[in-house]
Amino acid sequence: MVKQAVKFIGQVLFLWVVYMIGNETSAFLHLPIPGNVLGMVLLFLLLLGGVVRVDQLSHASDFLLKHITFFFIPIAVGLLNWVDLFYQHMLVLILMILVSAVGAFWTVGYLFQRLQRGNEQ
Repeated sequence: MVKQAVKFIGQVLFLWVVYMIGNETSAFLHLPIPGNVLGMVLLFLLLLGGVVRVDQLSHASDFLLKHITFFFIPIAVGLLNWVDLFYQHMLVLILMILVSAVGAFWTVGYLFQRLQRGNEQ
């Protein structure tokens, strides 16, 4: 039990260090990319390069993914401060959501059909 807890804490600390490296790099280089995104790219590169294996982070990542909805609670509560603004621009917001969803579906469908035709030849 203690061994599992230490393993979990080590994995969470590793993910936190990668996150902090992303934040610090973004701030130091004055990049227009958020630090957390840069941290995800760094983690992806570490996984892709074989420096870190997925099984070395599986306990922490499984736990975090299992409880991901918990991390959206502060965002949802914060959005309650903007209810009037949402009502004011509701039609535009709905239109943009519909356009972006249809655009994404269309793009994926089109690319799939193009790739499917390429495999048939």
